[in-house]
Amino acid sequence: MSPGPLAGARRGRDVIARLRERPPRLWHRGRLIVDPTVEPGLANGVRTLARLYDLQWNEPAVTLFDSPAIGAKVGRSFLIPTTEAELTSVSRSMARWAQATFGMMGRLPDYINRSITGYAGGAAFLAEGDPRFGDNARAYHARIRDGDLCLTHTLSSPQANRSVHAALQADPFLAAKVKEENDAGIVIRGCRMLATLPIADEIMVFPSTFLRNTEEDQRYAYALCLPTDAPGLSFLCRETLDYGRSHYDHPLGSRFEEMDAVVIFDDVSVPWERVFLYRDVARCNAAYHRTGALANMAHQVLVKNIAKTEYLLGLASLIVDTIAIESFQHVQEKVAEIWVNLETMRAFLVAAEAGASLDEFGVMRPAWAPLDAARNLYPRLYPRMIEIIQQLGAAGLVAMPTEADVQGPMIEEIKRYYQAARMDALERIPLFRLAWDTAVSAFASRQVLYERYFFGDPVRMAGALVTSHDRTPYMDLVRDFLAKAQTDGELA
Repeated sequence: MSPGPLAGARRGRDVIARLRERPPRLWHRGRLIVDPTVEPGLANGVRTLARLYDLQWNEPAVTLFDSPAIGAKVGRSFLIPTTEAELTSVSRSMARWAQATFGMMGRLPDYINRSITGYAGGAAFLAEGDPRFGDNARAYHARIRDGDLCLTHTLSSPQANRSVHAALQADPFLAAKVKEENDAGIVIRGCRMLATLPIADEIMVFPSTFLRNTEEDQRYAYALCLPTDAPGLSFLCRETLDYGRSHYDHPLGSRFEEMDAVVIFDDVSVPWERVFLYRDVARCNAAYHRTGALANMAHQVLVKNIAKTEYLLGLASLIVDTIAIESFQHVQEKVAEIWVNLETMRAFLVAAEAGASLDEFGVMRPAWAPLDAARNLYPRLYPRMIEIIQQLGAAGLVAMPTEADVQGPMIEEIKRYYQAARMDALERIPLFRLAWDTAVSAFASRQVLYERYFFGDPVRMAGALVTSHDRTPYMDLVRDFLAKAQTDGELA
């Protein structure tokens, strides 16, 4: 593994320079993208990412900390907390990026930063399978932290025959599989979906959590990290949702397009020092929980969801105020629903951090139960909140002029006919275009789908929640009541 530059927290110009020097192999609309920093449909997302790296230097006391290895300032999302204060400091830091993007970029770098930090903090678990793997996780975390590199990830297998596992597909290399191993490492062939933010510097290839403990499944059981420009690695991007329109016309899509891509491994060589798990199905299935990676990611997502709900509450309230519909009770009920959702997410965060405790590896881990509740609930809340924005804006969301219209010969008519109770037309139109891009546009639809499946199939997640949380104490409450009622009829 090349050590690379270890200069501490980067700035936006550093992000762009590296992406130009080492672009991933991105395919978009039938073309290989040579330079994503200037490519229409991708460049605005690159600029937003770069601005976030600049943003971390605006409040270094909040967003950065001193690297234990090189002394330079590094991103706080790489911190392995050992105290409650350190844990909450990570939360405050993550909130800065989430608020800056209204929570609309679900795979900001701090998401996978928290994951790889979990693997490093729980490296002893990985070492139980092979001592090298624990050392690899610690060394990789230090390298990514001190170089402030951006990571994406990929987890699931392609949707082909969903009724059978990866090893039973018609093509055994449909899902990314270890083709061979040698003294240098392993070779991967096949496909994974879905990598969001493929403009990242590195990709973390997670182990599947639905493997069976068979000989054949062992070749699908691995965890590793690679540079996104590794030979043989390609990203087939979906169609961009940034259509090259102005910030006025597409205020969200023109800023926060993070892109999603299918990842194709064409005999990609992975050195042993980049492997964290291999051929250990049981350990792959347990790695998320045991290392703390899942709790760390759920923590970041909860912070993101709070920022997203704050934005939706502000947007809904401004729509209501602008067109003077606040006196209608059904409108008040809808706004109250978003407010309750926000306070619910905030309460989950307080509970997760107040209930934090040291895990078996000496890492301060947020309480899992409130995080698990939050990640199961939000996929149901978000589509409903978008529906509320649609209901509040109604026909106004599909009737807004474009920037060209506002600058064109119909401007006097626009000023007259698009005014609102408490805003003139030139104030109202940008607000309603923002609401349209939140609740109606293609960008908005992708956000709803993304939130529905953020952590995977919601039905399977609910099943996992039921089987993993002990409900015996609550059952005992009822048993005790029934036993007492049968003997003396008293409740006490």
